[in-house]
Amino acid sequence: MSCELVVVVDKFGKPIGTEEKLEAHRLGLKHLAFSVLIYRYNAGQLEFLLQKRAINKYHSGGLWSNTCCSHPRPDEEIISASQRRLVEELGITTPLELIDIGTVSYCAKFSNGLTENELDHVVIAKSNKVEFNLNADEAEQCEWWQRSDIEQTMKAEPATFSAWFRLVLEKTTHHLSN
Repeated sequence: MSCELVVVVDKFGKPIGTEEKLEAHRLGLKHLAFSVLIYRYNAGQLEFLLQKRAINKYHSGGLWSNTCCSHPRPDEEIISASQRRLVEELGITTPLELIDIGTVSYCAKFSNGLTENELDHVVIAKSNKVEFNLNADEAEQCEWWQRSDIEQTMKAEPATFSAWFRLVLEKTTHHLSN
């Protein structure tokens, strides 16, 4: 992993500095992140574009999660960072109307000693057709999932999904139902 900086925040979400990404995860520092979730309606059914994270990711490898996620660089806007990572992870260059619908906060410790302690901006976009070209270092698969299939799999096999995905999905479905 290259030397990337994350934006460290206080308990109120105010930026208080930066830290090298891997070190922030080793120390469990609260930092900014974003999770993008692209959705569509197909034959009246709500569907979400999910990615299966590459097995070699520094944590949560091989798990299904939202369309893409990462950390904004210092002084980078959330929407700009989201657009950048859609291209870098999935090769998605389709113009999308990305909307930041708010944040979720979570802390998850992993068996490799790393901790995700994030103030995670949930960014959504509606798109009926998205072409993607996966970056194998980031994602193994990218597929449309019906909401009902996600919910059934979460009940039967919750460990199939990343630690943050349930929160991102709940925030998104709540937003879409209003």
